[in-house]
Amino acid sequence: MSDDKESKTEAASDKKISDAIAQGNIPFSREAPIFVSILGLLLFLVFLARDQGVPFLQRLALLLEQPRNFSLETSRDATHLVYALSLEMGRFLLPVLLILLVSGIAASIFQNAPRIVLDRIQPQWSRISPVSGWSRIFSVQGFIEFGKSLFKFLAIGSMSFMVLSADRHEIVNVMFMDPIGLPEFLLTLSVRLVSAVSVATIALVAGDLVWTRVRWQRDLRMSKQELKDEFKQMEGDPLVKAKMRSIAKDRLRKQMMAAVPRATMILANPTHYAIALRYDQSENDAPMVLAKGTDLIALRIREIAEKNRIEVVIDKALTRAMYDHVEINQTIPAEFYRAVANLLVYVMTRKRR
Repeated sequence: MSDDKESKTEAASDKKISDAIAQGNIPFSREAPIFVSILGLLLFLVFLARDQGVPFLQRLALLLEQPRNFSLETSRDATHLVYALSLEMGRFLLPVLLILLVSGIAASIFQNAPRIVLDRIQPQWSRISPVSGWSRIFSVQGFIEFGKSLFKFLAIGSMSFMVLSADRHEIVNVMFMDPIGLPEFLLTLSVRLVSAVSVATIALVAGDLVWTRVRWQRDLRMSKQELKDEFKQMEGDPLVKAKMRSIAKDRLRKQMMAAVPRATMILANPTHYAIALRYDQSENDAPMVLAKGTDLIALRIREIAEKNRIEVVIDKALTRAMYDHVEINQTIPAEFYRAVANLLVYVMTRKRR
């Protein structure tokens, strides 16, 4: 296994990266949504908690100070009381839940675009297997997660201890404080604690974002053999491509030979090159190349032409000059019009005779 990892020294190709993303294998930091949620909670405490908390505390104080005003003679009365308390609690907590939800989703979207991957939610035995669980816990990644958790515990604990130590006299004096000022004191203390926690986790979140990207790219590394295999898969196996080219050439050769009997004349040099030309004013304005070939193919073109009594014209210079500039099933270039026209006049004159 170590040898396999050591052989993967090449950066992942674009195809492997796109395949990994399509399968849901994306770099994701779990600390980022937690950090953003803490920031959302801090915003709630600073801007909304006071406005939301005052009405809630007033209704709660009414229940505590005047309990006789609430009838609890039947179970229905108790149900109404619980419903009323739940409704007030929901009004107070709903903004908090919405802020935490939006913050977590925003942090996830910031890291990677959302996508639905069904393979990631399918049940797998390895997720509940004790053996797999122990192997994950005692793996390198497991120790890294333990280190992050320990760092969070120490950092948050230290910052919280510093904040509480600085306010220890005010905390002790709470028992002598007027109850009316207690909510404001608790709100101020909560803001300071959450702010301290946010500051303590900034370094962890930044490091975790970088680490997840680095680890993801490292896990996707490829060996040189894998790059070669992927290139073959994308571009096609050279042996297969050569076979396909051979088949295509054979098919083209058969089509050429089948078209030679329709030729008007054959240009030859005299055995190494051959070009079959057809000229019909009703079909094209210029002579059309039906077939061309060298050596054995040129001889085969001449054999078919002789069997079908097609004129073979020997012109070494013109044949060599035209061979590299003409394509099958296309008309000849304009620079060869005059020379070919003279030969066509000669061939047609011989046919009339």
